[in-house]
Amino acid sequence: MKALFIGGTGTISSAISALCVPRGWDLTLLNRGNADARVPEGAHVIHVDIHDETAAREALERSPAYPDPLCRGLRRAISARDGVPEDWVLCGNGASDLIDRLVRALRPDHALVLAPTFSEYHRALYKNNCKVKFHYANMHEDFRFSSALLGKISQEIDAVFLCDPNNPTGTLISPQLLRALLARCREAGALLVVDQCFLELSPGEPDRLVRELEGGGLLLLRALTKSYAMAGLRLGYCLSDDRTLLAAMAEEGPPWPVSQPAQQAGISALQDAPDWPFRVHQQLEEERCYLSQELSRLRFHVYPSDSNFLLFQGEEGWRERLLDRGILIRSCADFQGLGPGFYRVCVRSRGENQRLIQAIQQEREAFHG
Repeated sequence: MKALFIGGTGTISSAISALCVPRGWDLTLLNRGNADARVPEGAHVIHVDIHDETAAREALERSPAYPDPLCRGLRRAISARDGVPEDWVLCGNGASDLIDRLVRALRPDHALVLAPTFSEYHRALYKNNCKVKFHYANMHEDFRFSSALLGKISQEIDAVFLCDPNNPTGTLISPQLLRALLARCREAGALLVVDQCFLELSPGEPDRLVRELEGGGLLLLRALTKSYAMAGLRLGYCLSDDRTLLAAMAEEGPPWPVSQPAQQAGISALQDAPDWPFRVHQQLEEERCYLSQELSRLRFHVYPSDSNFLLFQGEEGWRERLLDRGILIRSCADFQGLGPGFYRVCVRSRGENQRLIQAIQQEREAFHG
């Protein structure tokens, strides 16, 4: 018997799914991929947003076929929206996949990483025996980078990695500093790698640095999983005018790096709602301001952010205390340049943000009561 379950990973439906497979059913689950840990072994999974009827229909129709290994339709859609040639685009299984492939293709001996930041950069570099130097933003200057970092780029540096807006601080780098940094990297012969995965959810210009690609020495990382809330689908891409480097990165990946549902969902998002991330800016700004004020009122030190998350500092142990109340926040204790007592939270809806604040208030009252 063949069966198609919409979802299939909830409390009840996952129990039913677990009963079907041992009975020999050919079971397929259609969901967004947010709870794959509950998928029983032997079941097929198609990741797509069921509310997107076009993408869901096309994913179902094409799921028996192998995905396009070159992601040609998706690259055309990215090319049209971002205003770059199709052969400047390489798609991957999320930004982390592309970071790993970039380091294996480039094989740098020395790299500079701006910190505190996303850990995948130095993890990939260390795995490939690269010597890594860190340039740390000043905590007392709200973790904003200054022109002091330009002096860190010597002739021995092969690549510079930075995140804009930065993760976990949420701060944007000024356009003037970005241009100066790119000029310095080109002068030193270093590749500048800029992770822009959260850029569309910030007030920064969405095409910042895209116009600079033609000059070489620059690679931009982007992720539809962030800007279109499709984390479970794993869909990222990079932009560069260095076709040789992109070809080498492609060789370092699997034969079919992006699933069929992910490709179809990406095409649908870019063609049907190209400006969707920018439509939520006002709501994000309002909720970011609300959440920042409330956390400050609760005696946390909140750092300014330009993105859809906030970095704040307080007593140690808040991750565990809130987890007991059913709320998960990100401890930043393992970030280079941070430590225990630093936390990152996403800016969510007003109701979800209020639930977080109420949980903190209740925990404080219980602790002091």
